[in-house]
Amino acid sequence: MVSDTGKATVRERAEFEQIHWRRLFARRLLVTDLLVLIWVVFGVQIAWFGVDSADVSLRQDLGGLAVSYTTISIVILVSWLVVLQIYGTRGYRVIGTGTQEYRLLADATLRLFGLVAIVAFIFKIDFARGYVLIALPLGLLVLIFSRWMWRQWLNVKRLQGSYTSRVLLVGSAESAVHIAHELNRQPEAGYMVVGACVPTSLVGDELPGTSIPIYGNLDRVMRALEVTGADTVVITSADELSPQRVRELSWGLEPGRQHLVVAPSLIDIGGPRIHTRPVAGLPLIHVETPRYEGGKRFAKRTFDVMAASIGILLLSPILALIAMIVRLSTPGPVLFRQERIGYHGERFNMLKFRSMVVDAEQRLVGLQDEKRDEGNTVLFKMKDDPRVTPVGKFLRRYSLDELPQLFNVFGGTMSLVGPRPPLEREVVQYETHVHRRFLVKPGITGLWQVSGRSNLSWEDTVRLDLYYVENWSLTGDIVILWRTAKAVLGSDGAY
Repeated sequence: MVSDTGKATVRERAEFEQIHWRRLFARRLLVTDLLVLIWVVFGVQIAWFGVDSADVSLRQDLGGLAVSYTTISIVILVSWLVVLQIYGTRGYRVIGTGTQEYRLLADATLRLFGLVAIVAFIFKIDFARGYVLIALPLGLLVLIFSRWMWRQWLNVKRLQGSYTSRVLLVGSAESAVHIAHELNRQPEAGYMVVGACVPTSLVGDELPGTSIPIYGNLDRVMRALEVTGADTVVITSADELSPQRVRELSWGLEPGRQHLVVAPSLIDIGGPRIHTRPVAGLPLIHVETPRYEGGKRFAKRTFDVMAASIGILLLSPILALIAMIVRLSTPGPVLFRQERIGYHGERFNMLKFRSMVVDAEQRLVGLQDEKRDEGNTVLFKMKDDPRVTPVGKFLRRYSLDELPQLFNVFGGTMSLVGPRPPLEREVVQYETHVHRRFLVKPGITGLWQVSGRSNLSWEDTVRLDLYYVENWSLTGDIVILWRTAKAVLGSDGAY
């Protein structure tokens, strides 16, 4: 039993920590943004005009005033910082995870330079075009990179349990367990579950399958907030809570410190597909049905063809070198062709550099009962597969054996990013819903590859592939390609 003094101490300490880290992190971002923009704006000015100060003239009816570019750079710098603040790019709700932070940075930057263009037109300020055209994209890119660096640091802190929101789950035990697992799956999102209130439960129990303590039934929510110091209440299911009780719960929270979050039953739905629309006092959530045709499909195919063409051209010396090494290292062909199931269930031959002995398929039967990666009952993966050649082991470690699939992408049977192309014997074991992965082309890389690769269970593999299918976008593809480089260099799960 915790005393009133003890509860107050927990609450006050948690409140101090929340306010402290949010303000501290926002100040750090502000300082970094300032340094980045000073470097970009004045760096572009010096690169374009040299160290000597240049002037720009205003319209004649304003007296033909001449203003130095140094003054203009200072105005743009201050305005840029102000716009970033107005658009909430340093708010704790957008930092750390997702793409909202980057979208706000881009939106704020584009609107600022749109305003600069309007002001220059009205007052007939004859800017040097290169000065503006270089400062805009360079500033945005460096801002995004600096925020990405801070995000890596923040993710490490959140994995250690710091810089997070303390969450109290309220609802049925089943829904609370589900939400707890989903939040624990992504600790970098910044939600740390510290307790739960579920019906017909006694204080001291734990949520099934977790170490999350239960602080009583739904009538003890406010007391649980005091004991745990939680600042966020997540309603995991509304069946046990009437609309009146939910409203009373929201009234009891401290404004500005404690927050109410309602978690819908929908999972693995991307942000762009969700729209909240208040109707007659009801916060209705509209979920758009995913579409796989039209402009998005054309843009994806165009991007695939251009990227594959450039990749084949630039990597041709490496492709030739690997082909020669594979040919001379062990007997057998250079390329390994294997029939896979692709778009709309159609069969195609996937290309890879041969990384196994020639009779690898015949030896597979004798390895079926061998120990493989944990939890994966469909994909056959072994950490030390005896069929892999010494050269093949190196190629697999850095995914170099996948490079010939650029020709599959160019030919249209694959995409740069998409679900993993399965074998027919794997498809036979699929449940009905897993067949949705064939609504898009299979990819050289994808969420599966950048989220653990062969270390993942079959359930996680399916979940990631279906998430991609339901929410794919060109921006998402670019992010996955960026993450692929990190996953390949780390080589974790590659075997």
